[in-house]
Amino acid sequence: MAEPASVRPPKPLYSNVSAAVPSPCSGVCRLDEQKVCLGCFRHVEDIREWRSADDDRRRVICAQASNRKATTNIL
Repeated sequence: MAEPASVRPPKPLYSNVSAAVPSPCSGVCRLDEQKVCLGCFRHVEDIREWRSADDDRRRVICAQASNRKATTNIL
C-alpha cells in the first residue's frame, strides 16, 4: 500500500493590522506602469504579501516603499 502524500501545514495568516508595523496604505490605490502604488509606494506583490507577512518582513516592505517615495520625490 502506498504511503499517503505528506500534507504541508498551512502558512501562518497574520492579521492585516499590526501595532508594531502599521500598514502604509493611504487609501490612494492606483498603480503606475511599474505596478507600484501611487499612494503607499509598495509594489503590487508587496501589497499582496502584506497580510501574510510577519513584522520583520513588513518593516522591509515599508523601508523599500519609503525609498521608492524618496526617489520619486526627487524626480
